[in-house]
Amino acid sequence: MPRSEARVATDRSARYAKQLAAHMSRKIQTDWSEETGHGTLAFSLGTATLEATPDALLLAVEGETENLPGLEDVVGRHLVRFGARDELVVEWHRDNGETGLVHRNDEEPAES
Repeated sequence: MPRSEARVATDRSARYAKQLAAHMSRKIQTDWSEETGHGTLAFSLGTATLEATPDALLLAVEGETENLPGLEDVVGRHLVRFGARDELVVEWHRDNGETGLVHRNDEEPAES
């Protein structure tokens, strides 16, 4: 199954993974283990895995090729919003060599 991965630099990876899983659990099946630092998000079009390490949150999404951008978007967009204070950046890399989406909190100010 096609896959895309991202390494998000943060020293609070477990906190963000837990928050992401809890937030998404309102709409999809999720799992997060504080003991192992691993979690999953089960979307209708694919899955996401979360792995907390001391210096990064490792993300992976799997689904059909046409669904990867949507999976990258929903996981990356929510995580960046939660980590706005820490200026998290999620840069996806697809296993076929293509560059995936990049999420960062750099919204332009609204025009007057």
